[in-house]
Amino acid sequence: SGLGREPRSRAVEQVHLRCTEGSLEWLYPARALRVLLEPNVAGAQHTTLCIKPSSDFQGASIFVERAGQLHLVLSEAEGPRPRHVSCFSAQSPQRVALFLQASPHRDISRRTAGFQYELLGRQSTAGPDFKKMALAEAMCRPCDNMELLMAICSSDFVVKGSIRGVSHDSENHMSRVDVRAQKVYRQKNQIFQQEEGSGEWRGPIRTLLQCQVKKGGGDFLFTGNEHFGEAWLGCAPRFKDFVLVYQAARERGANPCEF
Repeated sequence: SGLGREPRSRAVEQVHLRCTEGSLEWLYPARALRVLLEPNVAGAQHTTLCIKPSSDFQGASIFVERAGQLHLVLSEAEGPRPRHVSCFSAQSPQRVALFLQASPHRDISRRTAGFQYELLGRQSTAGPDFKKMALAEAMCRPCDNMELLMAICSSDFVVKGSIRGVSHDSENHMSRVDVRAQKVYRQKNQIFQQEEGSGEWRGPIRTLLQCQVKKGGGDFLFTGNEHFGEAWLGCAPRFKDFVLVYQAARERGANPCEF
């Protein structure tokens, strides 16, 4: 909180964040805050930083440090855009610095400059918006057998279910797939939740609009990764096809993990 600072202090407070993803809230922003992202991951090569401002972001502007210079990422004057995510390359794979500059205000009403962040690796498609960041997960082509076998080992969520409906958001270039889950094998966070009345597990999965996802019958195995609390679609074969691929790989001893 900016209220905890000495009123006459000109010092820039520093905050060290050690996780590869997380969030920060700066209450009553005053003067400046330098945020160092230094994840405790041995040998990590994080090439991209993505940040998503909170819906009520106000009271400060965000800059990223590059070679001793500050480059504007988000100005308070712009106001946060829904689902807007800014991605940029990290000059150092072990350390990224953000600089938050408080905006001058005459009153002391409550303001919060909050954002979520993710440090990503091996992202060659990082750009100014979220849809480019999601390309690695939201593949419009079917996964081959090896990609599918790896997906069940490394995905943030693995769910057997059917498609209840598909809606499209042309403005943000996204589609939302509403899934009725028969079995949740794994999920990082509680995106798929059990409804109190029916006891059914349900949850939304996002993908790119250009993938032209349509509602289809039957059961699928949905896999993918999470970004900023949302599930993004990776491999999604029909469940019966997945079972054949997995059983064949297991008989050969070629399955990379037990499922």
